Amino acid sequence: MTNEMAKAQAADIMDMVRAGIDNIARAQREQARLVASATAARGRVTVTVNAQGVVIETRFSSDIEDLGYAEIARAVTQAAQDAAAQVRKRTREIFEDVRKDQERMPRLSEFLPGMPDVRDMMPEPPEVSTAPPRSAERDEAPVDGSMRFTDVEQWDHDKPTAPAPFAADRPW
Repeated sequence: MTNEMAKAQAADIMDMVRAGIDNIARAQREQARLVASATAARGRVTVTVNAQGVVIETRFSSDIEDLGYAEIARAVTQAAQDAAAQVRKRTREIFEDVRKDQERMPRLSEFLPGMPDVRDMMPEPPEVSTAPPRSAERDEAPVDGSMRFTDVEQWDHDKPTAPAPFAADRPW
């Protein structure tokens, strides 16, 4: 009888896994179709991005010439960032259902005591900066954990150097 119960439980788990995979695929398809548009500079600049936040269209109104180049550049950047934020927000909403389904699934440790669960081991992605290149916010430690030194002297290791003179060789 316990063998039949184990088979039924395994079949239920497989059904839940299949349903979860179908839900993930549906969410991925829905997310892939996302587009978002945002405007800036009082409607003079409109930028549209795709599901990955990539700019797919930029439009200027007929009175764009009222702005200087720097204002247009700031407006394009702002509109692109706003549109990308809309896509990120909608993506989180789409995948919230997937996350809830995954929480209902039994953990591996429930079947194999002491076994770590993969969900617990997944790292959180770091926040992505929207700061422009060469800004103070971007001047951070490297992502790979190595150290970055500033105010250093460059040294050409391949260039031969003359031997340092001995103290006795110098005239006194």
